[in-house]
Amino acid sequence: MRRFVVLLIDLLLIAAATMAAVFLREDLDYSYTTLIGIIPHICFTLAIATFIIPALGLSNNIWRYSTLSDYLRIVAAAVIIVAGASGASFIFNRLDGVPRSLPILQAMLIVFAMVGVRVSRRVQHSAFRKSGAGPAARPNVSRRESVLIVGLTPLSELYLRSISQFAPGRIRAEGFLGTQGQIVGSSIQRLPILGRPEEIDAVLRKLEIHGVAVHKIVVAKPFQQLSAKAQQALLQVEASTNIRLEFLVERLGLDEEPETEQISCDRSGYEPTAMFKLSERETRALNTGVYWRLKRYIDVGVAAAMIVATLPLMLVVGLLVAVDVGFPLMFWQQRPGRGGMPIRLYKFRTMASAHDSHGRRICDAHRMSVIGHFLRRTRLDELPQLFSILSGDMSFVGPRPLLPVDQAPEFAARLLVRPGLTGWAQVNGGREVPATDKAAMDIWYVCNASFALDLKILLRTLPMVLFGDRTRDHDIQSAWRDLHASGICSPSRDLVEVRQAA
Repeated sequence: MRRFVVLLIDLLLIAAATMAAVFLREDLDYSYTTLIGIIPHICFTLAIATFIIPALGLSNNIWRYSTLSDYLRIVAAAVIIVAGASGASFIFNRLDGVPRSLPILQAMLIVFAMVGVRVSRRVQHSAFRKSGAGPAARPNVSRRESVLIVGLTPLSELYLRSISQFAPGRIRAEGFLGTQGQIVGSSIQRLPILGRPEEIDAVLRKLEIHGVAVHKIVVAKPFQQLSAKAQQALLQVEASTNIRLEFLVERLGLDEEPETEQISCDRSGYEPTAMFKLSERETRALNTGVYWRLKRYIDVGVAAAMIVATLPLMLVVGLLVAVDVGFPLMFWQQRPGRGGMPIRLYKFRTMASAHDSHGRRICDAHRMSVIGHFLRRTRLDELPQLFSILSGDMSFVGPRPLLPVDQAPEFAARLLVRPGLTGWAQVNGGREVPATDKAAMDIWYVCNASFALDLKILLRTLPMVLFGDRTRDHDIQSAWRDLHASGICSPSRDLVEVRQAA
């Protein structure tokens, strides 16, 4: 219910912004004819916005906690909505009655309105918390603590926001101890950098001169990442004074290594050891290579253009899904993305509910209709993944994201790049080849990606969609040979010898 209300408010803001754009465009000298002529454009705008706003997650967020990423998504939504509405209006009546400068003004006012209400709500909430309203904002002077924060990390920013939200007046941050050469005396969020952890004794003496008694030192980065001298200085302060050390990483349970080896988002040098192993030079090239940077720009530009171009098609598919299987129109599955970080893979629904009205399980063969089979066969159910490409979770070409249960640790090298809408494994057999062959082709692509190869994969994708999967044994065997020759694939594997002998 709340999402519907938020969506309705956003639609009202978009309608108001569009009308305001008309009035400003006509210098407030508008006529009844002008308003009548703009009605089709407004209808197309609201129809497209009804689909785009939920697709970008703007109806899910809580306004008082909105962030810069939310505002950037609003900008993207405004561009897509206005471009789509202008295209639909052009097809409908050649933009008759719509001034050519109106869409630009309309997009600017939509961004201003939607961002404005969210910023206003956040400012209002922040002022409410600081005003002392409610029990959570009442300071207890007798229990006030002064803390120093070690490290400038996202965790330290989270800690500052948390004490501002839940302990205003009771916990006061006095400043930072920088760990990576930050300039002493500069400020971060109006808090000074007082020195380095190695200089903790001098910092405490200086604060004492100013009448500040530090009660706690909060370490906002893994303790083992500090220098040996910094570790010794902090532990010495804890042992010789009443100042407590608090390790945020430990308190949040983030310090333990998982039992099975995972790729973290920041570890570009991760090397899978079971079956495929990339050298440090090869993994570094994935982050520093010119084409990998260019590839992201290509993805953004093409995805944005395709979203605008396929919006009418998405609306038609959404209508077919609503008639066929009902709401919601889309479903999502969590898949491991780049670095093993979980991403959501969105698709239009092609199957009815898993249970009937009596709660009995329905087999999958009976859940899919003719429409659902057509959407899967033509890959139209995957159109929502264009938004994942635009947001950076996916790429047009790359290893296809698997379910977590299907992502074996020995094939972890395929997670070193963004997953793709299509890939080398998909155009060389797809569902028709074993998982090991698909993994070999995915990892071969990771090592050999180029603009020419991506273009080749995209050109092969169309016949695959039209005529189905086709196994190409030559490309599969070539991938195994190259991986074996480069030392990426362990030569002791019997499977490699089988593929070479094939």
